[in-house]
Amino acid sequence: MTEAATDSTTRSTPAEAASGDSVERAPRVLQILPALEPGGVARGAVDVAAALAQAGGASVVASAGGPLVYDLEKMGIRHVTLPLNSKNPLIMHRNAGELTAVIYDYDIGIVHSRSRAPAWSADLAARRTGAHFVTTFHGAYDGATGLKRLYNSVMTRGRRVIAISDFIAGHVRDVYRVEPERLVTIPRGINTENFDPVNVSAERVIQLVNAWRLPDGVPIVMLPGRLTRWKGHAVLIEALARLERRDLCCVLVGSDQGRTRYRSELEQLTNSLGLGGVVRIVPHCRDMPAAYMLADVVVSASTKPEAFGRVTAEAQAMGRPVVATEHGASRETIVPGETGWLVPPSKPEALARALDRALDIDADTRRTLAERARRHVAENLTVELMCERTLAVYESLMSEPSVSA
Repeated sequence: MTEAATDSTTRSTPAEAASGDSVERAPRVLQILPALEPGGVARGAVDVAAALAQAGGASVVASAGGPLVYDLEKMGIRHVTLPLNSKNPLIMHRNAGELTAVIYDYDIGIVHSRSRAPAWSADLAARRTGAHFVTTFHGAYDGATGLKRLYNSVMTRGRRVIAISDFIAGHVRDVYRVEPERLVTIPRGINTENFDPVNVSAERVIQLVNAWRLPDGVPIVMLPGRLTRWKGHAVLIEALARLERRDLCCVLVGSDQGRTRYRSELEQLTNSLGLGGVVRIVPHCRDMPAAYMLADVVVSASTKPEAFGRVTAEAQAMGRPVVATEHGASRETIVPGETGWLVPPSKPEALARALDRALDIDADTRRTLAERARRHVAENLTVELMCERTLAVYESLMSEPSVSA
């Protein structure tokens, strides 16, 4: 076992580790998620695992694997590979047995699940061992049918239920009737060292300019996000058509993930509106801090509410003006009129007006807005705050009685 997954305290059963008799023990936490693919769920798990290990606790992460396993291994944090991305009931039951063994092997006191399918296995393993169960709602899961609501309900079984925004907390409270004392809001965190204009070199920006063949001397409007319909790419394209200007470039940054038909629809819409020379679609970008440096305005045009809205938070950390739709967590991540603008969803006319205003602000106003935006993120939406609040949840559980196996 690696150093980050061990400590010098006397080992005990998982139930004892979670009990009031072990208040002085540092938390020993097993985080569980489907896979460690790039994205907010996996990145949050890695960040919390690192913070816990640095604070003297023990971190173990279980998933089906993925590129971010390397990040854990670099920090000496143990990863356990299991098919936790499977929804097959037989595999889920077998996963519960494997997780039970992991909990005993690593003397885990807290089991933290970040997704529904692995949560069913994690809940059973936690009950078998007496470990505390914690869940994080990363979205407002679809509950259109009774069977779907039952499937989602496992995320409400945690001794603590974490929501990544007040919007999600309201959804959990209203739909699943989770008691306020179990429900905690912990917003996602932005790495303000990576997302800092000072730390982005000119070479990185130039590489993107050349790769994307961006024109010189025109404002850049940017919408980052995978090419899926609810991200509102078509709404932005229609808004651009309503602007009485063509001296700009709109960059849609994101992979189509095999959705070639949707990409073709966007290209056809662009050409039909006479925007062929304005709009371009580029692949997923591995260097988003540099990408944001190119943007004069960053747009989130989502037609469905964002559970958190990572793009708007990252853009503000980079000091960029943001325009987003006024629903979901965008109401929390943006301070209207101070760090950006909010517009009604699916309303190209309103989006066009906001874009026109954002593009026309003078240098002094842009500088003031950037300062406010960066301060807003630094005070409310950092990785450090997210980890600090999550570790506080773990520590609060250490003083509570263990769960009966």
